[in-house]
Amino acid sequence: MRLILRVILGSLFLSAIALPANAALGPTSIPAVFDELLKNQRLANPAMVVIDGSTGQVVYEKNAFSQRKPASVMKLLTAAAVIQHLDVQSTFNTTININPEIKTVIIRGSFDPWMSLDHKIARKMSRASLPYMGFETIKAVKAFNGGSLKNYDLIYSNLYSRDVANLKAFWSKRGFKPSFKSVSEDETLMALGEQIVSENSPTVAALIDWILLWSDNVISERLARSSAKAAGYSMSSKGVDKVFRDLLEGMQIDATKLVVADASGLSRKNKVTAKLMAEFLYKIRLDEKYAIIYSSLPVGGVSGTLRSRFLTTAPSAIGLVRAKTGTLNGTATLAGYVQSTDREYVFVTLADEIPSGNTALNRARAAIDRVLGRIAAPNIPAEISPAP
Repeated sequence: MRLILRVILGSLFLSAIALPANAALGPTSIPAVFDELLKNQRLANPAMVVIDGSTGQVVYEKNAFSQRKPASVMKLLTAAAVIQHLDVQSTFNTTININPEIKTVIIRGSFDPWMSLDHKIARKMSRASLPYMGFETIKAVKAFNGGSLKNYDLIYSNLYSRDVANLKAFWSKRGFKPSFKSVSEDETLMALGEQIVSENSPTVAALIDWILLWSDNVISERLARSSAKAAGYSMSSKGVDKVFRDLLEGMQIDATKLVVADASGLSRKNKVTAKLMAEFLYKIRLDEKYAIIYSSLPVGGVSGTLRSRFLTTAPSAIGLVRAKTGTLNGTATLAGYVQSTDREYVFVTLADEIPSGNTALNRARAAIDRVLGRIAAPNIPAEISPAP
């Protein structure tokens, strides 16, 4: 009996000395350690929630119901709203027709969120090329108008004002200065003549991947408005607000403290709670429909806006964190998922009271990385050899 006891005690001792000082914390150890780590003045009293992804249990929370600025973490709601209301395999099409009988160019758009001003980039990334559309239109007008670019009108539907301005500027530099008139989609259909250009955007799925990986503000804003339109709301911040609330209500998440000023997170008027975002991330992780959000998130130390994170601050977390970053002056946020041996945690950290300036911002990011480094660990199944 004593021999068995010695063997057990010896095994426990060897296990203890072999355990690294920064071994990944288990659920019961997280609260005390995180409370201490989040006292870091560089984080300036952040809000944080951690949920055990395998059980749905909240294992840590601090300022969970406090309204905070989400910065680009807001794009997570945009991505989910887009998936809910748009076909992720669809594209946005833009056609240009010419009707020589009424000397009119007709542009029928579908609110393409990502037209490119660079033709090479457009072809490389499967984007609509504004230069291509511009040159082909000039060529067609000259062909139908005896080599002249004068005395032509242009009507269009479903184009963003910025893209209209870009087309005007492109053509004006080359001597084509038609009068522009915004009309209904039906009017462009009735005026259609001979099609000269048809350009498509990447798929909606590819656009979601881009906005989450690289935090593109313009595409995020435009996609959210297209989602609002598809849901029957206006293509405005009010429409976006409604579509976000519908999304959360459908998931039975309390959105009373949500404030939506835009879909990209650029506005400092946006407000969320760590509790809301954590519940949202937990629920979309369980629903296969939203799987593209998980797969599109930047990976710590590897890709997108997280490619330079964790490399020196928490090397043990490299490749184990998938999350959306958020940055404003005085605000550093991060929300997503972290692998911790045999489980995955959902986490949300909203630090929006840090001092202004890049130095304070970088220090806050490093502090967040180190906190996550305490729970990140790969899932490596133990291999036990049979006894000889």
